[in-house]
Amino acid sequence: MTTAQAIDPQAFKAALREQWNESAAGWNAHAPQIRAWLATATEAMLDLTGVRPGSRVLDVAAGSGDQTLDIARRVGPDGHVLATDLSPAILALAQRNAADAGFRNVGTQVADGEKLPVDAASMDAAVCRLGLMFFPDPLQGLREMHRVLRPGGRACTLVFSRPDRNPCIAILMSTALKHAGLAPRDPFQPGGLLSLGRPGLAEQLFRSAGFADVATTTLDAPLRLPSAKHYLDFVRSSASPIQQIVGRLDHAAADAAWAEMEQRLDEFSTGTGWVGPNELLLTVGAR
Repeated sequence: MTTAQAIDPQAFKAALREQWNESAAGWNAHAPQIRAWLATATEAMLDLTGVRPGSRVLDVAAGSGDQTLDIARRVGPDGHVLATDLSPAILALAQRNAADAGFRNVGTQVADGEKLPVDAASMDAAVCRLGLMFFPDPLQGLREMHRVLRPGGRACTLVFSRPDRNPCIAILMSTALKHAGLAPRDPFQPGGLLSLGRPGLAEQLFRSAGFADVATTTLDAPLRLPSAKHYLDFVRSSASPIQQIVGRLDHAAADAAWAEMEQRLDEFSTGTGWVGPNELLLTVGAR
């Protein structure tokens, strides 16, 4: 039986900010792998929102800014990208990465995605890649994106779909909870990796936030790495719920949890490497 946990939004955000501050450098170090994994989804996200030369784009929960650089290339010198994130440390890396790439059309702002310090009707597009599922109140996050868009502007979010289509995440979570002596969780509870994967939920939230012409595209996004160990190295570099659970265990218990995860995830090994199945949902709506 799964259980749902009540979330204290402010405590949850404070913990998430601290965890991403600590994980920022490790996440950024995996940027090439993340980029290869999400390249098709990112391109589709920017196509769906109509990002073009001269556009003003809001990048919510931007992380270290891999997709921010793609947006900056598209909008060109006459456009602008504002990257926001809850974590100052990871956003500083986004700013540095943009500067190192020679982009002068990128700004950054530490911000809570549920309360954006952005003027109403000031943006042509808003995107959020693998961030909205961590919001305690994703509806409020979408309302904020709707508020900052000009009439006719579009927002697009990318999230994981349901558990059976993302078996690696399901394996990680079930193993971590078992070793922590915790009951199975409702995979759709707020703030979790799969929290917006319930069929139809993202569309419902977009419409409730005021968006029109709402549609969802389902994408297969296999993550290709040399081995299951490399995948776990990636997971351990992030502030994911998995890391949060295992991080509370003593050294021996944590080692046992990671070892079992690696053993179970090895089922996705192939003759040419490790291929982890993932299914993503791209949802778009117009103001």
